[in-house]
Parts: sequence; structure tokens; C-alpha cells
Amino acid sequence: MIAAFGMYDRPETAAAHDALWNLIRNGLRSGGYDGPEALTRGDGAYWPAWESPNLLIAQTCGLPYRARLHEKVTLIGTPDYGVEGCAPGYYHSVLVARRSDPRQTEAAFSSAALAYNEPLSQSGWAAVYHHFQNLGLPLHPALASGSHRASAMAVAEGAADFAAIDAVTWRLLERYDGLGDQLKVFARTRPTPGLPLITARAAQAEALFDVVSQAIAALHTDHRHNLGLHGLVRIPPRAYLAQPIPPAPAQKTGAP
Repeated sequence: MIAAFGMYDRPETAAAHDALWNLIRNGLRSGGYDGPEALTRGDGAYWPAWESPNLLIAQTCGLPYRARLHEKVTLIGTPDYGVEGCAPGYYHSVLVARRSDPRQTEAAFSSAALAYNEPLSQSGWAAVYHHFQNLGLPLHPALASGSHRASAMAVAEGAADFAAIDAVTWRLLERYDGLGDQLKVFARTRPTPGLPLITARAAQAEALFDVVSQAIAALHTDHRHNLGLHGLVRIPPRAYLAQPIPPAPAQKTGAP
């Protein structure tokens, strides 16, 4: 079986994710279910985990869920990270640029070079695409970076002009990478459902929701603060599927 929390996993949050998994695993075992000893990390925590028939629990992104996964997996619930201005379990993207850049509005960045993490990212691509589309502005994706951190670094280093960053990831980048000193937030996209937990084991989805909820509540305060976790909420699949799927960006890709 596979368990993975790769989306917000980084060295500074690894111990908190391990502690959370230990509580979940122990809760499952006390209810007569089994679970792997440790979390899957690295590349295996993403598509290989999400598409595996052995997936017990993993966190994915809203765009992969609605575009490719929703007919293959069962939605367990959505972690609530307490994103300001959003309903529980929802989040948005922040649009960031260099602090030295005098531009302050989306219109001013309509001809600027966008760094995005990947085409199947809700927060890094879909959110900013629809944000600019709704404003009637063109968007110029110029750099496929591979990760939110790489997008932010590309902007800080001048390889791109701006990027759309998941608000929870931005919180971590400010805290652990000091990027808030180099970058400014000049806009925010509309809230959409946050990064859900999924399972290939439909029969266990309700038990998993209860066990994860109890584990978050039992998690040490320091670990909960580290992750920014407030709880687990139920957002129906239709709320994810109602979000439009953007076209893939058409531009030259490369690493920053």
C-alpha cells in the first residue's frame, strides 16, 4: 500500500508529516485496517502513487483530480490550511513579482513572462490562466519550471517576470526560503477547492476521513502550526469537477 503527502512536503515539514502519518497509521490499525510503515517520498509520491491500484491515501492537486483521476480514485476529504480570505478547505494563488519591479497590476504584467510549474497545476497554471482570461488580458507563459519553488526562484533571479504560487506553498516559501524579502504579491486569484486527499480503496474512504480528522486533531501543536493544518473538510467531487480545465500553455519550456 502507498501513503504519500508530497504536495507540501519539504525538509522543514517532513517531521510533521511523519508525525501525522504515524497517527493515521495507528488509527487505521486500531480500526482493523492496515497501512504502510512510512510515507512514500520523491517522484513516487505523485503520479505513480495517484494512479496506483495500491494507493491507500495521497494528496493530489485539483486539476489532476478533475482532468485524469476522478474516475479512478475516491475523494476522502480536503485538508483545511486556514488560507486567509478562503472558506475552509479552499485556497487561492498569489501572483508574485520582484520587489524591484515597478508594475503593480495584472494589466501591467499582461505582456510579461510567466513562470509556471507545470500544465496540470491548478494553482500554478489554471488559476492564473482563468484569472487573466476573466480580466480580458493576454497571458504569456514563458518558462515551465517544474515546481512552485523553482518558479518563485526564476522570478527572483530574473528568468521570468511573475509567477502564480499556491498560497500554502507561498507561506512556506516566505517562512523557509525568505522569498518574501525578494518578491511581492501584487494580486490573488479567486478561491477554488484545495488539494484533496484521495484513495484507490473506495470502501475505506469514510474510515480514512474519520481517522485523518482525528489524527489532525491529535497532532502536536508545533506540527500542526508547521503544516498550517486546521482540520479536514468535505468538499464534494462536483465542486472540483465544476472548475474549468485550461488549455495547455503553448511556449518554449526549460529549466530556470
